[in-house]
Amino acid sequence: MTMTLPEQSQPSLLQRQFPTPEALRLIPEALARKYIAIPVAIKGGTLQIAMANPGDIFAIEALAAQSRMRVEPHRASRKEIREAIDRNYKSYDEIEKQVSSISLPKADDEAAKPDTITDAPVAQAFALIIEEAVKARASDVHFQPQEDHLQIRFRIDGTLQSPMSLPAAMSVPLISRMKILANMNIADHHHTQDGQFSYKTKERKVDVRVGTIPTVCGEMAVLRLLDKSQSNLELSELGFLPEMMKKYKKMLDIPYGMILVSGPTGAGKTTTLYASINCINHTEKNVITIEDPVEYRFKNINQIQVNTRAGLDFSTGLRAILRLDPDVILVGEIRDAETAKIAIQGALTGHLVLSSIHANDAFTVVSRLLDLGIEPFLVSSALIGVVAQRMVRRVCPYCARPTTLPLVERMAYTKETGEEQEEFSHGSGCQACAETGYQGRTGIFELLHINDEIRAMLINGADIADIRAKAIENGMVSLMKDGMFKVRAGITTPAEVLRNAHLVD
Repeated sequence: MTMTLPEQSQPSLLQRQFPTPEALRLIPEALARKYIAIPVAIKGGTLQIAMANPGDIFAIEALAAQSRMRVEPHRASRKEIREAIDRNYKSYDEIEKQVSSISLPKADDEAAKPDTITDAPVAQAFALIIEEAVKARASDVHFQPQEDHLQIRFRIDGTLQSPMSLPAAMSVPLISRMKILANMNIADHHHTQDGQFSYKTKERKVDVRVGTIPTVCGEMAVLRLLDKSQSNLELSELGFLPEMMKKYKKMLDIPYGMILVSGPTGAGKTTTLYASINCINHTEKNVITIEDPVEYRFKNINQIQVNTRAGLDFSTGLRAILRLDPDVILVGEIRDAETAKIAIQGALTGHLVLSSIHANDAFTVVSRLLDLGIEPFLVSSALIGVVAQRMVRRVCPYCARPTTLPLVERMAYTKETGEEQEEFSHGSGCQACAETGYQGRTGIFELLHINDEIRAMLINGADIADIRAKAIENGMVSLMKDGMFKVRAGITTPAEVLRNAHLVD
């Protein structure tokens, strides 16, 4: 076999062209991952391959021998190639193959036979589903039994997609398989259960949280996939605009007080709290967390798991932590008045307290604390600042192009930025983004800093609307405006910002 080395050009081959099915069939996934290379196209009897190291002669010879074709290597980044491998090598056919070899029980069986549950094809099919979910960057996997089939759904970038469905009779053995892995009771199909297990994919290790509940069609299960690499995120990777991130870092440098992160479920509050913890010098400070659950593990940080059966909830745990000489305390969530009062007490007695709270925006957080019975003078004394956030989808870089958007989106953009613009970056839909036009997510934020002026307004019982007006007058950027600034930068679209932030403006 011989090869030809083309001249390097920009953009890379993978940015110019998606791998074709004919090319992908020539190189198996295992070999592609081994050499960090992916076949892209066949042209004139030559197989074009994107490689991280196009000068690796041994890799080229192995790929040429496997494909029985002349190989033309093209340089691409490791990250680009691995993402392309994840997108293009699908295991759906292999899952169907494993399912077809299983001796399926009847869909209405009360329990699966042990030999069916531990059957190699069942275990293999379940493993392949998890592999596909991780490759697709899914945060959750839903196993939803229907009358005539089992629907498998992935939550990707905050939205649910339905990549496959399986025979209805697969529901019992698959859910029993995950129960075994998570040390749950496989014989109990009539009560809610939860558990967890770890799973190692080809690329990384993920922790999996499992929850099941009986439905009229059988047991439904949802798996939450926790990618350990997310625990190492820095603040600069979350989507903060430079000026806002500078202000937030200054808040984290204050030795005592309280910083709260607000937003609905799935808004990325925990990720922001973990990134904040990463900014703190762990060697000089005693950092203690109490969480429910502990999603990611950190070195040199003392993490406590809430255990209500043992009498350890947020309030009792937080009260105990205050006796352990902490410098920084992270409370997973302020849910009740008692936890709020103890957290405020900790912030006022020389500790930096970080926590999350469910509220629509930064100003609703203040109202929420007052509703929980915290006196205004205590809120004003303890609170350093509040971060409110949402997650928005990023425009797919592979199919982004200038597009004229509907009038309502243009008007929303103009209202927040004061600029008129006809065309915006918009994804037309492609293979890379599963025809959605979006790939990945970023945060949009608003940061309320409790300065002396706002502190005085709180003590004097000023209306929250007046406090909001004063904060904006002092330069605070609202969630909607922060989102539109990211629209201006081509990161997201007005529709995404309106979908996620319109409830708070």
